[in-house]
Amino acid sequence: AGRAHTVLSVDIYEVKENPYENEIAAVDSLKPNDVLVGGTNCSTKTALWGELLSTASRARGARGAILDGHTRDIVRIAEMKFPVFATGTRPVDSKGRGIVLEYGRPVMCGDVIVHEGDIVMADIDGVIVIPREIEEKVIELSFEKASAEDTVRDELLKGALLGDVFKKYGVL
Repeated sequence: AGRAHTVLSVDIYEVKENPYENEIAAVDSLKPNDVLVGGTNCSTKTALWGELLSTASRARGARGAILDGHTRDIVRIAEMKFPVFATGTRPVDSKGRGIVLEYGRPVMCGDVIVHEGDIVMADIDGVIVIPREIEEKVIELSFEKASAEDTVRDELLKGALLGDVFKKYGVL
């Protein structure tokens, strides 16, 4: 989990002058506990992310990357234990295929608009985004839900019937 540092990447069909300029600037501007969130409009043409970007991001104190596009170098990234959540893999970088247009602006990642500084979390179950303006309330409700689930789990482990426990707590 961390704060979103957003990047917008789009497909291109030619090699631009300084093709990595904004991509490098975006990674170099990461702060400790940031998670790079790459909006690519679900591109399958290129892999926005790779091992060297992960290495540079980790050195800046970033906590991971979340992409609605592809990544590459997954064995190396896994070896370094840098969390990257992507929609797939592709063994090609972005040069002549995609370009980072801007960073630090709202992006669409998957079907969710992510703003710079939103809380983002990802694990094997998926990705969540908590907008800054409601983060305190969402965190409070999350702790309440987790506590209620702990109570329900304890009763179920003691042999209570699921139906009875649900009637009592309304939690499933």
